[in-house]
Amino acid sequence: MGFFEKLRAGLKKTKDSMMGRIERLLNSFTKIDEDLFEELEETLIMCDVGVSASVKICDTLRERVKERGVKDPAQIKDMLKEVVVEMLGEDQPLDLSTKPSVILVIGVNGVGKTTTIGKLCFELHKSGLRVIVAAADTFRAAAIDQLEVWTERAGVEIIKHNEGSDPASVVFDALSAAKARGADVVICDTAGRLHNKKNLMDELKKIARIVDQQSQGCALEVLLALDATTGQNAVNQAKQFGEVADLTGIILTKLDGTAKGGIIISIADELKIPVKLVTVGEKIDDIQPFVAKDFVDALFE
Repeated sequence: MGFFEKLRAGLKKTKDSMMGRIERLLNSFTKIDEDLFEELEETLIMCDVGVSASVKICDTLRERVKERGVKDPAQIKDMLKEVVVEMLGEDQPLDLSTKPSVILVIGVNGVGKTTTIGKLCFELHKSGLRVIVAAADTFRAAAIDQLEVWTERAGVEIIKHNEGSDPASVVFDALSAAKARGADVVICDTAGRLHNKKNLMDELKKIARIVDQQSQGCALEVLLALDATTGQNAVNQAKQFGEVADLTGIILTKLDGTAKGGIIISIADELKIPVKLVTVGEKIDDIQPFVAKDFVDALFE
């Protein structure tokens, strides 16, 4: 199954829920009027597109319907597709322009962070890159063990210390190993939850400082893993992490297990942080770069 087919299959729940509601709504109107726009706005909000994004979409549609003299409600669907593509903006792939490049992966426990790192390792390794993983979530022995299983499956190296070790020292050792062994990418797992936000901020700052010291001039991605099944809660998580880390992108996980895929539109609108990767299944190769046009095509076809 190709990338697009996987994405389309993964978005089936979202498509059936979101597009099913929208099509039923448009079919129930014989003319385009304010009632239609109000109901469309409400429908988009119910589909986890978010209040702000839903209002913007409907305002833009009102303008274009007027400009183009559109009368048939059925034509709204194609116009909606057009607006959503614009809102999602340009695709931004991972920056792996230096050797080594560094990727910090952050996010709360339970979002699929460790399995996503394993999938990303597999894809990078498959493309010919040498990857080293820093098991810097040292607060849970299970996290280290789980990451070790995934790195073994992906065929990449792992740097780990004992449970309770200083996470920054693990990152330091991984970066040193990367330089010594000529690795292309260092991926750092981080703790999903510390005792409070201050602890989390201090830990992330410490890790960032080590990365800066050891890899000056290296491309750095700070990716936040978010669980698509949590809907609007994912946006709230992103806002909180955005206060303690300079996020460069988002990995949206479990897109295949939810009808709330509309959250991608809300993320693009509210956070202005690009979604760079999505996971659409449980297999090791079920990860792919986020391509806005493919997402919208899979949703609207």
